Amino acid sequence: MWSQPFRKDEESGSRPLYPMMLESAELRWAFIRKVYSILTMQLVLTVAVAAVVVAYHPISQFFVTTTPGLVLYIVLIILPFIILCPLYYYHQRHPVNMLLLGLFTVTLAFAVGLTCAFTSGKVILESVILTSVVVVSLTLYTFWAARRGYDFSFLGPFLFGAILVLMVFALIQIFFPLGKLSVMIYGALASIIFCGYIIYDTDNLIKRFSYDEYVWAAVSLYLDIINLFLSLLTLFRAADS
Repeated sequence: MWSQPFRKDEESGSRPLYPMMLESAELRWAFIRKVYSILTMQLVLTVAVAAVVVAYHPISQFFVTTTPGLVLYIVLIILPFIILCPLYYYHQRHPVNMLLLGLFTVTLAFAVGLTCAFTSGKVILESVILTSVVVVSLTLYTFWAARRGYDFSFLGPFLFGAILVLMVFALIQIFFPLGKLSVMIYGALASIIFCGYIIYDTDNLIKRFSYDEYVWAAVSLYLDIINLFLSLLTLFRAADS
């Protein structure tokens, strides 16, 4: 069943990403490069916007010390998730998808910057380093596993259930704070869950996303990385306080 595409890829000099691949390796690698190029631009934009928010103190002070600032802060937290709805609907329509992707990235980057503005530089650096190491390691592992026929699609239901539990736990923390230890537990659990999502979404990138779904594939990985960073930030900040 899969011997024909496998032989074709060997003759053309490109190794297939996984044994059951039914398309050319060149097309799939081109798709992967496109997704990671978009993801890199998103991360660079996020770092740039967050750095401006952290470095220019009047911005963070406005959001903390004024009532309009607090309202705007809540809007900025919710806005990226609102933008996700039209982005999902138009994610295959160029250039609308790229415009919505840029808007989504900037709003989420601003929220990340406000979070970092009230965090020590040591904690931010620790979170950035650990996030980078984990993302690179899990990505390389998933590509290695895909070449050997491993499949991680079974993680989907477990991760969905875990994220629901995490959301309920966060709501409990908001209305009934349980102390520093519970915040550390939340950060640790969230970090593990989003490590699982990095493996799951990378596996989908390799095997399941179609070539026209490059924007949504980049958004999935971007959210995994940002959420992993914020989870580690929560954990380290609670431990440092």
